[in-house]
Amino acid sequence: MREQLFTAGEWRRLGELAEVAVVDRHSEPAVLGAALGDADVLVTGWGSARLDAGLLGAAPRLRLVAHTGGAVSPYVCAAVFDRGVRVTQAGAAMARPVAEVALAFTLALLHRVHRFDHALHAGAPWAEAGEAPERHQILGCPVGVIGASRTGRAYIALARALGAEVTVADPYLGAAEARALGVRLAGLDDMLAGSRITAVHAPALPETRHLLSARELALMPDGAGLVNTARSWLVDEAALLAELRTGRIDAALDVYDAEPLPVAHPLRALPNVLLTPHQAAATVEGRHALGASTVAEITRFLTGRPLHHGVGREALDRVE
Repeated sequence: MREQLFTAGEWRRLGELAEVAVVDRHSEPAVLGAALGDADVLVTGWGSARLDAGLLGAAPRLRLVAHTGGAVSPYVCAAVFDRGVRVTQAGAAMARPVAEVALAFTLALLHRVHRFDHALHAGAPWAEAGEAPERHQILGCPVGVIGASRTGRAYIALARALGAEVTVADPYLGAAEARALGVRLAGLDDMLAGSRITAVHAPALPETRHLLSARELALMPDGAGLVNTARSWLVDEAALLAELRTGRIDAALDVYDAEPLPVAHPLRALPNVLLTPHQAAATVEGRHALGASTVAEITRFLTGRPLHHGVGREALDRVE
């Protein structure tokens, strides 16, 4: 993973900034703790042991935690902020690849590509495989977006570039910002009822747990599609499964309550569902962008400049 994140050039730049010590068994707290004694900066990645109060005690010089992913809550605790250690993350670099996958999902659902693919792979006769609900173009299509997050905004730009008419449900998005984005603001119910495609881009916070449950899913029009490349936390998976089993709506999902998705999971058998194994951000360019963002933040920190992607204690509330 380290080689996938950091190009040779970025790794060289990191080595020019500081003496780099690599901890390969980073998931083992004892191994990580043994390496922290002289560390001013700790770079974390997926699978890193959580920097709790005990590990923090083994790192008297630590001043910055630079996470190569988005949410930092699995990797740091409140004690890190209590001690004044700065924390930064590279989530902004994920916005573009995830938005592109969300757009690909949108186009697939509009054109029922997943239904045709399922039918042909299942051995359906040609004429039968060609049967599907009405298909639509994205040009002029009413698309709803839940959450004007970084990824949400990247998706909005892509969808609007192809001619979609976008409505956003986000209680924190102001009218002036909505106009700048070229979108209509609406409440969640109104947006769901009026959108042919709804794309989920909200953060996973305690208050967004099952933002879409049975009541909300029932508001979606017949033939509509749901795109979720954010977190399964946001959608009641049992309610979604029940709605999908009726065949009334379609869905494209990259995230699930149980990961890995069990082989016998009923979602795998539904012809109106497009599934990918939580890989929306995993492009070559996206991973390189994560590494470049991390090196840039460390450079800014060590040269006394403000961090661009620093996070505070509130980042601990984001659910992973």
